[in-house]
Amino acid sequence: MSVELSLLGKDTNYPTQYQPDILFPIARAQAREHYAHVPGISEGKDWWHVFEISWLNMAGVPQVAIGRIELPASSPNLIESKSLKLYFNSLNFHKFASKEDFVNTVQQDLSQAAGATIHLTLFQVDELEISKPQGICLDELNPTRLEQHPDASLLQWDESNEQDEVQLYSHLLRSNCPVTGQPDWGTVFIRYQGRTPCYSSLLAYIISYRQHNGFHEQCVEQMFADIWQTLQPEKLMVYAAYTRRGGLDINPCRVSDPAWLPRPIRLARQ
Repeated sequence: MSVELSLLGKDTNYPTQYQPDILFPIARAQAREHYAHVPGISEGKDWWHVFEISWLNMAGVPQVAIGRIELPASSPNLIESKSLKLYFNSLNFHKFASKEDFVNTVQQDLSQAAGATIHLTLFQVDELEISKPQGICLDELNPTRLEQHPDASLLQWDESNEQDEVQLYSHLLRSNCPVTGQPDWGTVFIRYQGRTPCYSSLLAYIISYRQHNGFHEQCVEQMFADIWQTLQPEKLMVYAAYTRRGGLDINPCRVSDPAWLPRPIRLARQ
C-alpha cells in the first residue's frame, strides 16, 4: 500500500474499540530496489518498544505494560508507526481473559499485516533496563566534510591499510519522516570487520542524513548498503536506536552475518 494513503500527517480519531484493520502495511520492496542485491539487507530485525500498552481484564480493570515487538527484516512489509499507535489505542477498552490472550491477539494481527511472524514481549512498566552504548564514540571527531543528504562518497578507508574489528557509534543521527517532515533522532551503531575505515569519514556520512527523508528502516538499510558497497568489509552490522515519538521507538538492525545480530537495547534518550 502507498504511504500516501496512510494516516500519517492527517487528523484522526483515536479508536476506543478493537480495530485490527487500522494497521497499515508498507511494502519494503520499492525502497530496496537499488540495494536488494546487497547481502544482509533482509537479514536482521526491527525492534519496536511500545510504551503505551493497556487493556482490560475480564473484570474491566485496566492493565498496563511496555512491549517489545520483534519484526524480521525478511518480512515483505513494515508497519506504519501511526497505524500501530492507533491499533494499540484500540485495545485500551477491550477485555482479554489473560495477558497471554492479549499477546496472542496482537501477534496474530501484526503478523498478518507484516506478512511474517511477529513476536511481542511484555515488560512491567518499571522493568525495561536502560543500557549504555558500547564501543568507540565518533562524536568528538571532525567530519571530513559536511553534506545535507546521504553521500556514499564521504566514506573512506583509514590510511593505515590495517585490518580491524571494531564497534563505533554516534548520537548525531537525524533524518526526517518522508510524509510529515518531522525530525527523527537516533544513535547509530556500526560493527565492522575488515580494512580499517576512516572514523571521521563515517561521522561525516552519518551527519549527511540530517535533511534526508526516509523511514527509520530505510535509513538503516541505505547506511548498510553504502558502507558494504563502498568500504567492502568482511562483516558488517548497522543498528539504529531512534528516540521515542508517539509512544513508540523503532530500532532497525541489519547484519551481514546472523551471528552478529545483537541483543535489543534501550538507551537513556529513548
